Amino acid sequence: MSQSSLHMIIDTHAHLDGEEFCSDLDEVVTRAKNVGVGKIFIPGINLSSVDSIRSVCNRYPDYCYPMFGLHPEEVRSDWQEVLSQLKAFLFPPSSKLMAIGEVGLDFYWSREFEKEQLLAFEEQVRWSIDLHLPLMIHCRKAQNELVAILRKYKANLPGGVFHCFTGNEIEARELLQFDNFVLGIGGVLTFKKSPLPQVLPKAIPLDRIVLETDCPYMAPVPHRGQRNEPAFVREVLLKLADAYQLSPEEVASITSSTVSRVFG
Repeated sequence: MSQSSLHMIIDTHAHLDGEEFCSDLDEVVTRAKNVGVGKIFIPGINLSSVDSIRSVCNRYPDYCYPMFGLHPEEVRSDWQEVLSQLKAFLFPPSSKLMAIGEVGLDFYWSREFEKEQLLAFEEQVRWSIDLHLPLMIHCRKAQNELVAILRKYKANLPGGVFHCFTGNEIEARELLQFDNFVLGIGGVLTFKKSPLPQVLPKAIPLDRIVLETDCPYMAPVPHRGQRNEPAFVREVLLKLADAYQLSPEEVASITSSTVSRVFG
């Protein structure tokens, strides 16, 4: 990539507040800047992550931006109390707050708190509408239930990202029926057995995609098995450029424009 493309890449989903980055966060951010990452969005998962995310965003102002929400895997029987406390950090929203998230549904491991997850997600969808903030959505083995909830609010949804999309053409089209929603594409795109390099160009306009790492998880090839970090979003960008037969600079420009459209 040329020097002109610097500061055009946005990592829309990076858990930089995690303990995995405690010892070398400055170096991680420097490496991201060196490959052209101009902004990083940090998703919340629970109440305690509010403070850790604020700390990172204050350390790197106008570079790291917060999202707050209750992750489906963090939903328990006390979800109403947790959301009540979380709401205090959201209303009224800070001008720096990018989205409500990471929220959604996850029935991969267990359906023990299925009812609670459904109710907690729907409540946070209503927050998104009230605050006119996009949603950062996590969905695993729950697309039917997720789509059913979103359809109830379809006319009023401000938009958002279906984070870590790894599905097929039919699933992608079902999700993109919702206006101003896009797919978050990360390291899975680069995996040897991933169908995404074929699925995406055939079914999805490039302007319905944003880049992400989900670091420290899901590192792309050739870093697979390592701790993921925002600098590795470059590998996702290059693979996406190859799949769409465009230059990396064009993909960086289009995906960053999409981020501006979705997140305002």
